[in-house]
Formats: sequence, structure tokens, C-alpha cells
Amino acid sequence: MRNILFTLILFLLIPGFVSAQEFGLVVNQSADITTENDGIVYEYNALVVPRLYFLFGENASLFVSAGVNLGYSKADGFTYVPELLRTELGLQWLNLGIQLGRFGYSAPLSFLAEGLFDGVLFTHSSSAGQFRLGGFYTGFLYKKNAMIEMTEYDRSINDFPLNYNDFTNTYFAPPRVIAGLDWEHLAVADFLRLNISAIAQFDFTDALDSEQYDSQYLTIKVGFPAGSLFFDAGGIVSAYQTEDSDAKISYAGNIGVNLTLPSNFNSRLSFNAQYASGNFIPITTQYVGEIFNAKLSGLGVLDLSYTAKFTEKFGLTLGGKYFIRTDNDSVNTFPIEEEGEGGKLMGAEFFGRLSWSPVSDIQFNLGGGAFIPSLGDNWKSADPVWMVALSLVIAVF
Repeated sequence: MRNILFTLILFLLIPGFVSAQEFGLVVNQSADITTENDGIVYEYNALVVPRLYFLFGENASLFVSAGVNLGYSKADGFTYVPELLRTELGLQWLNLGIQLGRFGYSAPLSFLAEGLFDGVLFTHSSSAGQFRLGGFYTGFLYKKNAMIEMTEYDRSINDFPLNYNDFTNTYFAPPRVIAGLDWEHLAVADFLRLNISAIAQFDFTDALDSEQYDSQYLTIKVGFPAGSLFFDAGGIVSAYQTEDSDAKISYAGNIGVNLTLPSNFNSRLSFNAQYASGNFIPITTQYVGEIFNAKLSGLGVLDLSYTAKFTEKFGLTLGGKYFIRTDNDSVNTFPIEEEGEGGKLMGAEFFGRLSWSPVSDIQFNLGGGAFIPSLGDNWKSADPVWMVALSLVIAVF
């Protein structure tokens, strides 16, 4: 709770010491309806986020935000969770920038690491590209939003319910230290976008020495346009170590193409393919599907999507994904609990979303779809898993 109290003090005291300020309030509500083996599951979440932005002269700024997440689910009942969100001090001198505090960070391939982190990030921009050097810590983040699940010990921490009588031991994410160095150039030879990064993470949990997991990742990502097409590809080679084993290698990657369609409105057709070996473990967990809740570990994903923005207020997204298991021994989580028949074809997911923004400060989103396991060979007789999702975002400035 100390982080929340500190943020409230900043909200009250800082305005008198800065040259400019901007106040905002965002309310994000979402309701999901999903079918499961034991019936229909309803979930509701409302995130209320007040935020302030301050300027210190011409070279410094401070962004402060905190929130309360109110929710209901069948498993947990009614819940309320306070959280310190983006709280960042930014400094800029010529080509050098510094971010300090809690802020968003993404690896070049976002399925490796993406989200809010506590730490510091140095950036330097020049004609040779942009260089970034950062160090981060995850142990002060709220565990359900940090999504750090690299080991069984991490999963046991995240699965344990929040208990306000034991707040310190039940609120925070598994503690890990992350260091990253990357270089990006947007126009190598005037057309090639290139990004190279090296990231390392170190396990500071209380797990037994034999269960602790340290890992390093080397990433290369390239992209280039060709008329109305844009091609991109990336790969990760990872080395990882545990106390009772020698260093081992894992890998993951993706390749994609985006086609801008000739039309009277903005529309795009995209194809993307991802692959990860069974022993590849990303730092943060991102689900590869809207309904198929699995991280990119021991999986391949084929993804075809269409997006269109018919007007400034109305847009549409349609997509289909097919999931292929690359390693039957890998540990993962799926929307169907049964182990299945050991097949590698997990099934297909189809999902669509409509977005409508009647005014700039309000946005409605309605999505729905199904995961159909019978289109694979692992759960041939399983019923489809259906989902309908509705969200409303209101921003007040």
C-alpha cells in the first residue's frame, strides 16, 4: 500500500512546484462471457485511473497514475485491487533521454517481454540509430498484471489469492531483475528497419536453487516495405540455466506480411506466423489467442487478420488463428483442461471486434468468437469454447 499512498501525496503536493500540469481520468470497463465445461462464466472488470502530467521547464516531465481495479468472476467473487500504474520521471538533454520510475517497456519482439516495469532506461538517438540501455525489477508490480510466469514457482505465487491480511506476501509479482541493451535503425540503406537486442533476466525468487531460472535472449528483427506490402521477420535465440543443469538453448521467431488494400477507407490484410521451441520461456506471458489462453512456448501459430477503419468513429477487425503444438512435453495452459489425445494440431480460433467512438473521449468495443478444437487432432470430440466481450473506455481531461 505504500506505493499507493506515495502516489496520492504526489497528486496533492507537486502542482505547486511545476510550470504546467494536466489532469485526466480514465474509466475502462469490460465484461466477458465464456463457455466452459461446467457452464457459462461471467467476468466483469472496471479500472478507474486518475492521472497527472507535469512539466519541469523544457527538459523534464513527470507522469503519475494510480488505479483501482474492481471486478467479479466466478472463481474469485467480488474483488478490488489498488495498483500504482505508470509513474515516470522523464529527462531529455539534446540526444540523450532518461526514463526513471514505473513505465512501459517492450522487447523488439513483444511476446518476449512487454508491460510496466520499475527501473531506469537510457536512450541515445543519432544518425546511427537509437540505442537503449535499461535495468528493471518486477518484484514491486501487482502479480496478476505483471504476468511473470517463467517457472512452476512463479505460477504458484500468481495462483495464490490476494489476502489483505498478508498483503506483502500475496500482492507482488515474482521478483526478477532484467537488463537490456538494444539498437534500432529505421532506414538502413534507406529502406531496411533493423533492431538488435540483448536481454538477460535473473531469478531472485525464494525458489529452491534447483528450480531457479536465469536466461539470456539475443533478438534480431528486420522489416522492409515493398509497394503496398510490408514484410517483417524476427528471431530469438535464448540460453538458460538452472542450478542442476548445464546451459541449454531455446529459440522462437515470427514472420509476417501486411498488405495495405486499395479502398476509400483505411484497411489492411495481415498474415503472421510464430514458432517457439518447447523449452522457450518468455519473460512475460502474453496469450497467443483471444480465447486460446496459452503463451508462446512449445507452440506454432498461423494468424490471418483483416482490419478496417471505415470512418473516424467506426472500425472492424476480423481474424482467424490456427495453433500447432511443437513439443508435446512442454508445460502450457489451454482453455480445455483435458490432456487430449497427444496430437499436435490444437484447433482454430475465429474472432471479430467492432469499435465505435461516438466522441473522442468515449470508445465502445464489442468482440466475439470461438475456439474450435475439433478442427485439430488433439481434442477431436471437444465442444467449441465461445466468448463474447464488451468494453467501454471513458477518458475525461
